[in-house]
Amino acid sequence: MTEIRLASLQGGAITLESDAIAALRQTLRGNVCLPEEPGYDEARTIWNAMIDRHPGAVVRCRGTADIIRAVRLAREHGLLVAVRGGGHNIAGNAVCDGGLLIDLSLMRSVRVDPFHRTARVDPGATLGDFDREAQAFGLATPLGINSTTGVAGLTLGGGFGWLSRKFGLAVDNLISADVVTAEGELVRANIAEKTDLFWALRGGGANFGVVSSFEFRLHPVGPMVLAGLIVHPFARAKELLAGYRDVVAKAPDELTVWVVLRQAPPLPFLPAEVHGKEIVAFAVCCAGDENEGKRALEPLRALGEPIADVIGMQPFAAWQTAFDPLLAPGAYNYWKSHNFVELNDGLLDTLVSHTTSLPTGECEIFIGQLGGATSRVAVDATAFPHRDAKFVMNVHTRWRDPADEQRSVAWARRLFAETAPHATGGIYVNFMPEDETDRVAGAYGPNYARLAALKAKYDPSNLFRLNQNVRPAAAQRPAA
Repeated sequence: MTEIRLASLQGGAITLESDAIAALRQTLRGNVCLPEEPGYDEARTIWNAMIDRHPGAVVRCRGTADIIRAVRLAREHGLLVAVRGGGHNIAGNAVCDGGLLIDLSLMRSVRVDPFHRTARVDPGATLGDFDREAQAFGLATPLGINSTTGVAGLTLGGGFGWLSRKFGLAVDNLISADVVTAEGELVRANIAEKTDLFWALRGGGANFGVVSSFEFRLHPVGPMVLAGLIVHPFARAKELLAGYRDVVAKAPDELTVWVVLRQAPPLPFLPAEVHGKEIVAFAVCCAGDENEGKRALEPLRALGEPIADVIGMQPFAAWQTAFDPLLAPGAYNYWKSHNFVELNDGLLDTLVSHTTSLPTGECEIFIGQLGGATSRVAVDATAFPHRDAKFVMNVHTRWRDPADEQRSVAWARRLFAETAPHATGGIYVNFMPEDETDRVAGAYGPNYARLAALKAKYDPSNLFRLNQNVRPAAAQRPAA
C-alpha cells in the first residue's frame, strides 16, 4: 500500500495511507492532485514567479462541501495547510511546501441580483469575473485595479481601488460571508450572525477560516466612465508631483488619481523616443457625471506639458484591465509599501531620486489615492484600521532574469527605508511580502489585540497560519 507524506503543523511529516486519499477522492465534486498528476502544477503555480513551492497534495474544490472535507482532513491529521483563491498575493501564502493545498481557483461563480443591488461571489473569482457580471447591469463595488486579482484575498485584506473614495473599501461593502471554520463547520457571518467573526473578516486576512462565498453591496457605476492616463516627461517630476498634491487635496470623492513613476512601456499612444525613458503618469478614474468629472480634472490637466492625455469615456470593465499587460503572471515580483497622510516635499524628493535608478524596465513606484469615503469609517468599525491613510505607496520591483533579483530587492528596500520617516507606520496587509512578518502587529495597530483574541476563539491551534499571521492570543502569553 502506497504511503503519502505531508508536512505537519508541528514541522515534521504525517504519513497517510493511500486509501485515505482514495476515500477523500470519492467524496469530492472536485479532485485530489498529487505531484506529477494532472492539475497539480496548475494549482501550485501562482502570479508571482518568486514563489515555487510544492505541496504534498492539492484538493481542487468545486463547492463548499469540498472545502469542508479538506479542512476536516487537515484538522484531523494536523496538516500544514495553505488556501489558494486567485493566487495573486505577493507573499505567496497561497501555496505551501509539503503540506495540503486547498485550491479554490475553480470556484468562480458570480451571481448578481440587480434588483437588490447585491452580488454573491465564489472565492476563486477574479476581478475580471466580477466586473463582467456586475457591469452587465451597470453595477460595481470597490475592488482593485488588475482584473486577474482574486476577489477573496483582496477583500479579506481590506480591498481598495478606483471606486473607494466614493464608496469605501471592499470590506465596507461586504454584507455577509459564508465561512468554513477551523472546526470544519460552515457558518454565516454578518451584522446579525457571528458579528465578531464578521468584524475580523473585514480586513483581518485569511486568519479566521476559509470563506466559501462573499456577498457584496453594489452601486450604479458605468458601464461607461471617464478614465485614462496623462503621461508627462520626467524632467519636471518634482513640480508635477507637488501640483498633483494640491489638485487631489481639493478633488471630489468621485475623482481618483493615482501616480505611477516608471520607465515608459511601449504603449501605442506614446512616441517611440519616449519608450524606456522615465515618466510621470497620472491614472484617472471618475465614478460620476462626465461633465462634472471633466471640470474636476481641469486643474490636473493644466499641470505641465504632457506627452499624452488619453482620458475619455470608456467601459469601466475595460479600464479595470488597463494595467493587466504590466502585471501579467510569470515575472518575479517583490513589493515594499508605506501609508502616508500627506506627500511632503522630503518624500517627493526621495521618490524622484529613486525613480532615476530603477533596477529594471518593469519596476515602478505607484501612489494610490485614498481618503474620501474610506476615511469616514471609525478605526475600530472593521479590522482594517488605516482610515487616516490618504495615500498608499507600493514600491513594485519586477524582473524576468533571476540575476536581477538582488539589486531589485535592494533598491526596493532602500527606497522603503528612506521614505519611512514620512510614513504613518501602518501598512496594507495585501502589499506585504513574505519577509515582513515583523510588521503584522503594526499592520493592525489598535485592532491587533482584538484580532488575536478572536483568532484564539475561532482558530486556537492556528490551523490557518499561512497568511500575514495573527497568532492566537493564548499562544502569545509567556509560559508560567
